[in-house]
Amino acid sequence: MTRFGLTILWMLHFLPRRFISVFGRLMGLLFFALASDRRRVVAKNLELCFPKLSPRERARLRLKHFMSLGRAIADCSIVWWSKASSIKKLAKIEGKEILDKALSEGPVIVLAPHFVGLEILGIRLSIEEHAQTMYSTQKDPILDKFLRSRRTRFRETKLISRQDGIKGVIRALKARLPLFFLPDMDFGPKDAIFVPFFGVSAATIDAVPRLAALTKAKVVPVTIRQFGPNEPYKIKFFPSWENYPSANLLADTKTMNKFIEEQALSMPEQYYWVHKRFKTRPPGDAKLYD
Repeated sequence: MTRFGLTILWMLHFLPRRFISVFGRLMGLLFFALASDRRRVVAKNLELCFPKLSPRERARLRLKHFMSLGRAIADCSIVWWSKASSIKKLAKIEGKEILDKALSEGPVIVLAPHFVGLEILGIRLSIEEHAQTMYSTQKDPILDKFLRSRRTRFRETKLISRQDGIKGVIRALKARLPLFFLPDMDFGPKDAIFVPFFGVSAATIDAVPRLAALTKAKVVPVTIRQFGPNEPYKIKFFPSWENYPSANLLADTKTMNKFIEEQALSMPEQYYWVHKRFKTRPPGDAKLYD
């Protein structure tokens, strides 16, 4: 099944972008129709994060999310197989000078929240920069091997799993190899603290402020935004956070979640709502997902 899906995506990359976008929207609708478990997860996440929206408004947002996700997956056909010049047309970069300046001054952690175009962001930036990044090993060995090869095809990118030791990450940071860190997944209570996300207590990895304190790294956030069918994605770097980290780990983690929340509010259909962000609960709290 994996080989079949990848073959379909490979065939897509030969086609005009507008057709790829239409196919992606249809793929998102198919995913919406068939993936009842993920449909329920998205519905629950939107209910928790947007309680002021009416059920009809949340239903519309949920459908828009699946279509946006489908488009992003279809557009991965371009970053996975097309040449660098085509990928540069697919995603434009704004604020790259912010990253360059930060790297010239010392270690840098690039904070990259989970928006639907994250795969596109990573490969597009790999054309410009050597980096190290977090990587979750895929259960399917075919998919795992494929993703590793695609994410390192332009430059040697150091892929770090959660099982790898932290010493190598720190050494690379001090050697000015930026760390692209994906901070908004629920990996359970280990190495996490509970802080609000859209007003809901969420188990949040506290590694960003910890690593920044250990290495004196600047934290430079980056997002990717999807636009119309024929328009390029926009990758945007934000100025590094001032006086970060502080001496207060809880406050620093709240600052991180607040930034992600603000960006999700600016493009709510594009945040990665299919993830069970609130799966881990504080002691005594009831489960939020079926």
